[in-house]
Amino acid sequence: MELATSFFIAVSLAMDAFAVSLGVGTAGLAKELRTKFRMAFHFGIFQALMTVVGWLAGSTVSNLIKGFDHWIALAILGAVGLNMVRSGLNPEKECYSTDPSRGKTLIMLCVATSLDALAVGMGMAMIHTPVLKPALMIGLVCLSLSGIGLFAGTKLGEKFGKRMEILGGVILIFIGIEIVASHLLA
Repeated sequence: MELATSFFIAVSLAMDAFAVSLGVGTAGLAKELRTKFRMAFHFGIFQALMTVVGWLAGSTVSNLIKGFDHWIALAILGAVGLNMVRSGLNPEKECYSTDPSRGKTLIMLCVATSLDALAVGMGMAMIHTPVLKPALMIGLVCLSLSGIGLFAGTKLGEKFGKRMEILGGVILIFIGIEIVASHLLA
């Protein structure tokens, strides 16, 4: 696979993680540098690993999950997004009682944003393309764009406050809807 092709695939796959990072940043949930790095790092690792797992699974698992993977992504992103909107509408309520860059919430966000990478890895296996270099590119681009999203979101959140938390939640919900729509219309 050519370098340019790998890069454009990586950017496409990283858009969900970028948008989630932007939403988390606007909600003021990732203020510390360590938190931002942890989230971006995990998004990058999940994107890269899901690409490799997809490649390893090849066409066997593809048929088992392709019928509902988009619904899983919608459910996870929708739940997180609704929580953010609810929090944004209530000035005293915080979106999360715990750090979203740790534990179950982080894992849910990483899985929801990397399901497409699993499918890309499966596609790569079907056309007999080596996976390691593209997976590395996918992981690094996702890490970079997630970091940019977290920093930009934090600045927006500081400037616009709770309104950005609502917007971040709405963005997550629309990403989930877009994932379902793209699968249903494909």
